[in-house]
Amino acid sequence: MFDVNDTLMYGSFGVCRVEAIEMRDFMGAEREYYVLRHLFSPNNTFYVPVDSETAVRQLHTVCSKKTAEELIGQIRSEAPRWTADDAARKAEYSRIIDSADRLEMLRQMKALLLHRRELTENGKKLHSSDERFLSIAGNILSEEFAYALGTDRSEALRYIEEHLV
Repeated sequence: MFDVNDTLMYGSFGVCRVEAIEMRDFMGAEREYYVLRHLFSPNNTFYVPVDSETAVRQLHTVCSKKTAEELIGQIRSEAPRWTADDAARKAEYSRIIDSADRLEMLRQMKALLLHRRELTENGKKLHSSDERFLSIAGNILSEEFAYALGTDRSEALRYIEEHLV
């Protein structure tokens, strides 16, 4: 369970602070909710039912600077894993984004950044689905890493991309 003022990552929605934990009546049923305020877009508020395993599974504590650096270091030392089959790769992208697994996002980003470099050298481009994944994963990770590293999102994304490959 999370507490008021905890800073969390809410799936692909981004970094939020728990503003309150309160009873709300949505659709005729009163339930307890985490009231989350998005840190980078404070006009966005999310209500996450405390008793919903599916919804709460999307919440995790924002990583620390040390954890962010360790994650990058771990992926940097791994060999890239490229999935040649387009359909399998797209399915993997969906699974990774849905799970908000930062380690898997970083792994896939590394493989795509290296593949993009190789294609560019041959005058080619990534598939649009690959670019879309890079964009989505980059947005999610850059928001969390910006908070962890005490910088802005564009600087965090640059940090991620430079340190992965």
